[in-house]
Amino acid sequence: MRMLVRGGLVIDTAPEVVVRPDTDVLIEDGRIAAVGSGLVADDAEVIDATGRIVLPGFVDTHRHVWQTALRGIGTDGDLGYYFDRVMQARGTRYRAEDVAASNLVGALECVDGGITTVQDYSHVQGSTEFADAAVDALDRSGIRAVFGFGPSPLAGGAVDSDGLRHVLGRVSGRITVAVASLGPAYAPFEYVEADWTLAAELGLPVVTHIDSSELTPTPIAKLREAGLLRPDTLYVHCNNLPESELKLIADSGASVSVAPAVESRLEMGEPVAARLRAAGVGVSLGIDTVTSSPGDMFSVMQQVLALGHRSFTAAEVLQLATVAGARALGLTDVGSLAIGNQADLIVLRSTDLNLAGGLQDPVATVVTLGHPGNVETVLVGGTPVKRDGQVVSTSLPAALDALAESTAYLTA
Repeated sequence: MRMLVRGGLVIDTAPEVVVRPDTDVLIEDGRIAAVGSGLVADDAEVIDATGRIVLPGFVDTHRHVWQTALRGIGTDGDLGYYFDRVMQARGTRYRAEDVAASNLVGALECVDGGITTVQDYSHVQGSTEFADAAVDALDRSGIRAVFGFGPSPLAGGAVDSDGLRHVLGRVSGRITVAVASLGPAYAPFEYVEADWTLAAELGLPVVTHIDSSELTPTPIAKLREAGLLRPDTLYVHCNNLPESELKLIADSGASVSVAPAVESRLEMGEPVAARLRAAGVGVSLGIDTVTSSPGDMFSVMQQVLALGHRSFTAAEVLQLATVAGARALGLTDVGSLAIGNQADLIVLRSTDLNLAGGLQDPVATVVTLGHPGNVETVLVGGTPVKRDGQVVSTSLPAALDALAESTAYLTA
């Protein structure tokens, strides 16, 4: 199958951010075959990108997709409020069908706003039925996903080895798996060691929330002492870690996902992206949870610019949202429009009122002024999951009905 995205203003992200006016993108068998002007592909399906901006899809490196049914309920509280009202009062009521409804609509929300890859940190695992529901919904949405399988922090246990192996037997193609460990901030250390050992045995990456507490003031040093620092680990947040901890992360080759909107709203500490970059740590961006923040990457990019005190340019923020996110997840063939990469790309209408007049600096315009309504077309592996402004991968009305039923049950 061949597809030609013709005549757009193409923004690529690696190795540097570049802008190419009136440029075509040729896709063959789901991968990018050529990028240039006047490409000839007589037998290709054509997407006319005239008056459009074409760029790599966004990569969300940390999101609890299962919480979609609880949108907004954590907005007016801090982290303790989130644990009480979201995790305890509502999260413990979840059934497999609630996970299915939230994951499907949450993933569709991602693709609707141009997120083509999501790291789904699924810490709502009551049984393998929950994991099956989550993975099936991700697959139905058409998104690319790294499914993080792990326990609830309310339980405080290790990752269920049998459950993880079950998930591994069910995924393929666009969906891969990570060990979603509670980590040294939220679990006894013997469980942490068990999680890291399991990940190494199965050849899987680890994703974990990290912060400093009275009980574990230096969690990264504790991991180092146990010989557990490894490059294929994605730490999340890290707002209150001292510089010595950030240096250990940098030296290990691991990355950090920051979620500035949630971190600010839940009072998790000062913005950390600039400190991480200064320490040499790879930084990526996550939504985290729609219980407390917007669910789109445009909002997160704008938060980074607003809170970064000019530490980042617009081009650098765009890289955080694309190629840096891919690297953080260990995905080598997404995040940019390099030849041979997966054809995960988005098309924005540059003629929309909020973007009109912004082509003097299209990168800054997209990062500072864009929103999901500008996203006209989304391809994942060359397959349209949004086209002409409409999600096409599944029945949206049915998905919304199921979510409404779930929300009514969970909040009754």
